[in-house]
Amino acid sequence: MAKRTTASKSKVKYSKETYAYWYESMLLMRRFEEKAGQLYGQQKIRGFCHLYIGQEACASGAITALTKDDKWITAYRCHAHPLGLGTDPGAVMAELFGKITGTTKGKGGSMHIFDKERNFMGGHGIVGAQVPMGLGIGFAEKYKGTQNVCICKMGDGAVRQGAFHEALNLAMIYKSPVIFVIENNGYAMGTSVARTSNVTELYQLGEAYDIPSFPVDGMNVEAIHEAVAEAAERARKGDGPTLLEFRTYRFKGHSMSDPQKYRTKEEVEEYKMKDPIEQVLKTIKDNKIMTEDEISEINARVKKKVTDAVKFAEESPWPEGEVAFQDVYVQEDYPFVME
Repeated sequence: MAKRTTASKSKVKYSKETYAYWYESMLLMRRFEEKAGQLYGQQKIRGFCHLYIGQEACASGAITALTKDDKWITAYRCHAHPLGLGTDPGAVMAELFGKITGTTKGKGGSMHIFDKERNFMGGHGIVGAQVPMGLGIGFAEKYKGTQNVCICKMGDGAVRQGAFHEALNLAMIYKSPVIFVIENNGYAMGTSVARTSNVTELYQLGEAYDIPSFPVDGMNVEAIHEAVAEAAERARKGDGPTLLEFRTYRFKGHSMSDPQKYRTKEEVEEYKMKDPIEQVLKTIKDNKIMTEDEISEINARVKKKVTDAVKFAEESPWPEGEVAFQDVYVQEDYPFVME
């Protein structure tokens, strides 16, 4: 696999449908989360809320490189992935509201979106906890003899966890079909990568386990698609895992309570010049892949989806108290669940 830092210089390498999907899916993620941020300020969404704004290409580019049967698992910045995979935006918004119609019946909230139908194995709140789980999901696919892979995403802070290194070691021993992805947005909460490790080229961590490991331009959806497609091909051939470092950037804080004093406004504005949505829209317009009317239709469709999602969430009922005891154990008559 060649080193990936930017997309190919070719202006148009993919179909109109692919570019349309990239634009619409990323725009939906952006507008959905912008609205979620507003609703959080109105206290309609409570608890934790980590926005993906700026990082949308990391989800959309990977989705087009994989199949509907492949498995997904990620950390707690998890709204965008199910939206890109086709989960009903209303169900995602309802989960943020804590309503019974949410993806996990209002029990998980922002950090624990889940959609079994679309093989999205959830967002996970414990830093790095999803990494060995991703290894296990991939191993299960190999054990069952499928050609499916698991893409396992984490933030840059998660690579300091021991479980990350244990999972990489086992993944290479088992030749598990896993694509490990570090979504490196530069700051683990509010601490820069340079302050936490002498190894700032995070993809190099995989090389210690002989895992093919590469940096990728995380602001460019084409570069991400290409890197993930190659990693998936390797996994399906039985050659084992790949580690990719998506070099991306979040335009908002770590969470809604983040004052962002650890970075300058100038730095944020510099990265906004690399906005992945604007990049793909420029490619579409420059190469006349879609007409202005078609672009306007997408914009209107996304706006309606977000409006409908908020309406659905607001009108949905709250869960009853007994719901707290449901779906906790597989065994329905588990003896330690009290009436």
